[in-house]
This record gives sequence, C-alpha cells and structure tokens, in this order.
Amino acid sequence: AQDTGQRGQSCGCPLVRAKLPILRWLPRYSLAWLQSDLMAGLTVGLTVVPQALAYAEVAGLPLQYGLYSSFMGCFVYCFLGTAKDVTLGPTAIMSLLVSSYAFHQPVYAILLTFLSGCIQLAMGLLHLGFLLDFISCPVIKGFTSAASITISFNQVKNILGLQGIPRQFFLQVYETLRRIGETRAGDAVLGLACLAALAGLRVMKSHLPQAACAEPLAARVSYLIVWTSATARNALVVLFAGLVAYSFQVMGSQPLTVTGSIPQGLPPFQLPHFSMATPNGTIPFRSMVEDMGIGLAVVPLMGLLETVAIAKAFASQNDYRIDPNQELLAMGFANILGSFVSSYPITGSFGRWVTGCLLGLCSEGSMSSTGTLVLLSLAYLTSLFYYIPKAALAAVIISAVVPMFDAGIFRRLWRVKRLDLVPLCVTFLLCFWEVQYGIVAGVLVSGILLLYSIARPPIKVSEGDVLLVQPGSSLHFPAIECLRDTVCSHAVAASPPRSIILDCCHISSIDYTVVVGLAELLQELHKRGLSLAFCSLQEPVLQVLLSADLEGFQHFPTREEA
Repeated sequence: AQDTGQRGQSCGCPLVRAKLPILRWLPRYSLAWLQSDLMAGLTVGLTVVPQALAYAEVAGLPLQYGLYSSFMGCFVYCFLGTAKDVTLGPTAIMSLLVSSYAFHQPVYAILLTFLSGCIQLAMGLLHLGFLLDFISCPVIKGFTSAASITISFNQVKNILGLQGIPRQFFLQVYETLRRIGETRAGDAVLGLACLAALAGLRVMKSHLPQAACAEPLAARVSYLIVWTSATARNALVVLFAGLVAYSFQVMGSQPLTVTGSIPQGLPPFQLPHFSMATPNGTIPFRSMVEDMGIGLAVVPLMGLLETVAIAKAFASQNDYRIDPNQELLAMGFANILGSFVSSYPITGSFGRWVTGCLLGLCSEGSMSSTGTLVLLSLAYLTSLFYYIPKAALAAVIISAVVPMFDAGIFRRLWRVKRLDLVPLCVTFLLCFWEVQYGIVAGVLVSGILLLYSIARPPIKVSEGDVLLVQPGSSLHFPAIECLRDTVCSHAVAASPPRSIILDCCHISSIDYTVVVGLAELLQELHKRGLSLAFCSLQEPVLQVLLSADLEGFQHFPTREEA
C-alpha cells in the first residue's frame, strides 16, 4: 500500500494529473480491476463490432470504415478520458451527421474527422466547453427524436430488400411506399425476425432477476448464459443471421441480400487527404471545407454533447465532476489520431455506456480490450462478415435508435413550460428536412426566447404611499427601456402621481447602458416633480452607481429601512 501511495505521488504535479487522467487511476490499479475490465471490455466489444458495421451503412460509407472508427478512440480515451463508462466510437447520431456532411465520400469523412478533432482540441485548450450550455434540452430532444425516426426509416429499405432508395427523408418515404410491392420476402422475414429477437432479448434482460449466491450452481449458470446472451444480443443475432445466409449459399440459392466482401487487415496509418481526385479534376482543400460548411461546427459540438451527456450521467451516479474542456481534449486527440487510420468522427455511445455500467467495469482501461477486439476482427474476421445479411444489420440499427425517441417529452414540456415546445417542435420538424437546419434553428429559437426573457424581465409594482417597483431578475441593457416605461407609466398614471422606490434585491450586476438609462429616468421623473430612490442594493451594484455619480441618486441599505 505504501508503494502504491508513493507511485501515486510520483505521477507528477496536479496539472499533469489533470491533463492526463490515467495518472489518477493507474497507480491504484489491481488484479481484481483487471478481471472486471477484461470481461466488460470484451463484452462491450461484442456489441461494438456489429454496431460499427451497421453505423457505417447509416453514414453512407463502406462497412469497413465503421470498424476503422471503433478502436482508436478506445485507446486514446483510456489515457485522456475522465469517465470510465464512456466508450468512444461511431454512433447513430454521428453517423447521420456524417451522412449529411461527408456526401458518402470516405475522403470527406476522414477530413471531417481531422478538422473536427482540431476544432475540439482548440475548444478544449481555450476552455470553450461552456458553449455546450447554450444547446437547450428541448433542442437536444427534438434532434434525437427526429434522428431516431430518420435513421430507423432509412433502414426500412434494407429490411425490405429494396435497392436504389434515395437518402433524403421525404423522398425516401415516398419511394419506399411506392415500391413496397418489390419487397424481397427473404430479407423481410429475416429482418422482422431479427427485430423481434432483439426486442425480446432486451425485454428479457430488463426483467431478468438477479441470481443469488445461495442458489444452486445450475441456476447461476443458467442466469449467466441468459444474461450474456441478452447483453451480447447484437452479436448473437448477427451471428445467427450470418449462419442462415451461409446455409442458403451452400445450398445454391441466396434469398438474402448479404454485406459482401470487406477488405481484410488494418487500415494504413497515414495523413488524411486534403484534396480529392474526381473524373472532372481535383477538388482542393478549400472547396472541401466550403462543402462541409456548418458541419464543421455541428459535428464537434454534437460529438461533445453526446459524450458529456453520458459522462454527466456517470458523474451523477458516482459523485464525480466532469470537465467538458478535458472531454474536448480527449475527443480532439481521438478524432485527430483516428483520421490517421481512416476513421470518421466518433463520440460517446449511450448503448455501450449502459452495457459497461451493467458489467461493473472499474476503470477506463476496459476500453483497451474493446479496441483490441476490434483490431483482431479487422485482422482475422472480415472474411466472415461477407455473409452478414443487410437486413440483420438494419435490425441492429433500428433496435439501437428506437429508444432515442422520447414521446413523453411533449407531455412533460406541456406541463412544465409550454413555451419550450417551440424550440422542440422547430428542431424536430426541420431535422426531417436537413439535420443542420433543425439544430441551428432550434438553437436560434432557444436563444431568442432566452434574450426575450432578459429584455422583458418580470416587474412587480406594489401600490402604497409610494410605488414599490421590483424587477424579478437581473437588469441588463436590453431591459432598461422596459423598466423605464413601466416606472414612468405607473408613476404618472397614479392618482395623485407618486414617487418610486426601486427594489434591487434581485439585481446582482448592471452595465453602462443600464446606468445611462437610470440617469435618464431620474431626470425624467425630476421634471415631473417625482423622486426615485433605490433600496436593497447589492454591493457590486451600489459601487457602480456611486462611481457613476448620478444626479439625484439616493438609496436605502434595505427595504425595511426604507
């Protein structure tokens, strides 16, 4: 124990430990942790591999790019991450964004990864993680709910075995319904069977009673088998579907649409391409950046949003503080290094987080075993992926994204604050048109509502020998005109006109425009033979008003004394 303490002290200064979180937990690492982390990491890996193949389909990229995106983040986050339950890799949300901004071109996707990583790294170094606070919960819920529907319907064509369906949502719905008569029976039956199996295993896992240590060995073994099958249900269903497709292939008839050949081996370690050759010439770096447009802002922020949401959920359960700036640094390095191995942008995954929590992983080191399993799959197992039916991968995606749709959010907002339904509905509806329009419009609407509440704070006016005016929140420059109009209208409308006491108990700071507005208000009231006094001034506000040397300024220390 003494040696462990000495190693913990020798891990460098607090600043180094803050920037390299591995130095916090590595000195305390034990054999018991290693056993738990290996089990958790390998089980999560069984979820990662089939999901990675499926998410590449959502991103509109060749399937191997899903695996290329699934290992570098595991190793980088092991060193730089602050939450042991987060696993970086491709997700449904990020894959949808990549589909929108990479135009189904691997070169664009890899360059987007590199640039997103650079932006996230710069934001972390500049401590800009607070920008995430401006994306409100209704905007997030509207986006994720719309993404759940969009991604799910995008996979219906694979369930039905249809080819040549456009990716734009409304065209996709129209073409799918128009060509539903072309459905391949084999794909449809297998896809629906996989969906039913995944749903059944999910329900089974949620209702599985915990096996007590006092129960017979057979009962505990049975529990372990059922629990493992339910936890690794994605891998189990894909394996079963692959065996079915292989059996048909051996018999000489193939009613299923299979994945096909996937290049075997690890991706080359190289710089991303900063231009792209086309039959019509070369697209330069500047044009590629212009094509990505707002995606260079949306992708880094949404990546951080998913990761921090998971990390905060972990922190709330474990009394632990999450630093968004450190998460930005971790994701920035993960995406930059990931671009060197042909990864598309990655972020934290809710599904893998839940799996990790249930498995009781002990440290960020569990992710190294997950990344190792992905590397082994790339090196030795890609030839087996040939027989995986596309309908099975579609079922995996639908099963993963359906829980993201939160139908109850509409009812909750209606009860709590109906005005929040506006950014929710704007984001939700516009995301069906274009993802970026939905997110930007939702943030703008939320910002307008926020600015309106600042510009029009609640103002309480109490009648008496004098008028007592009490702003219900802090006073900022957009609100000074509202305050002046309220004070003047009530002072003049009173019979007879009365002086005013301004209760400033809720005002913690003011700016120069507010000071100028108050000076003009004092002058206007003075012309009418009325006075304005201030009470309950907080010290910072009082100092500002005294330094402004306002003509006719008078104040009382407390409202009671007034």
